Amino acid sequence: MPRPKRKAAPPITSSDVDSSLRTEPKKSTTKQFDRIDNLFESYANKSLGLIDPDGIEALCKDVHVDHTDVRMLILAWKLKAEKQGYFSKDEWRKGLKCLGADTLPKLRKAINGLKKEVTVPECFEDFYSYAFQYCLTEEKQRSIDIETICELLNVVLRSEFPTQVNLLTEYLKIQNDYRALNIDHWRNFYRFFKEVLLFLFFHTLPLDFIFCTFFTSGCVYYLIVRLI
Repeated sequence: MPRPKRKAAPPITSSDVDSSLRTEPKKSTTKQFDRIDNLFESYANKSLGLIDPDGIEALCKDVHVDHTDVRMLILAWKLKAEKQGYFSKDEWRKGLKCLGADTLPKLRKAINGLKKEVTVPECFEDFYSYAFQYCLTEEKQRSIDIETICELLNVVLRSEFPTQVNLLTEYLKIQNDYRALNIDHWRNFYRFFKEVLLFLFFHTLPLDFIFCTFFTSGCVYYLIVRLI
């Protein structure tokens, strides 16, 4: 009986190669999201389908970072979290993919290095504005109480402007004109710290006049002109 002829394999085309190349990244991405999802489930409140404050506290313990550390606020910013104290699954997935963190060790390393994310001025300004928005916990809320503002200043700006933050928070606590501050006040604080030299806090005019002028004028440049 004659041996049957073996059929020649069809030639490999460029489309076959392209298809195989496209399949591998898809499989890799799928596996990455599976690991990210598993990490989410380990901290999520099952009934809510969200990582809630208890889950965030557990996460903080696992990554060895205090919940008041600025890095946790930067993490919320990277995740584009909309609600304070909560991470949705979509926020978690997109944020952790951006950070390249699909396991706990990778996430711990990413969180430890988060301060580098805001070293670029444009990034810090975006984060700084986000920090205020993140603290608006009620619908249609436009301002934040003085106590919370002082806490937020300590978290976000103290490392760069320790003396200025001390002076400003001290003043905010004793003044009687404002019970809450809005986003414009908040943004102007950072501009104020950047553009007014430190010695201006101690010379020419008393501190209460400096800040009264700052608040009533609504413009840092007006403040500088008055002081100089």
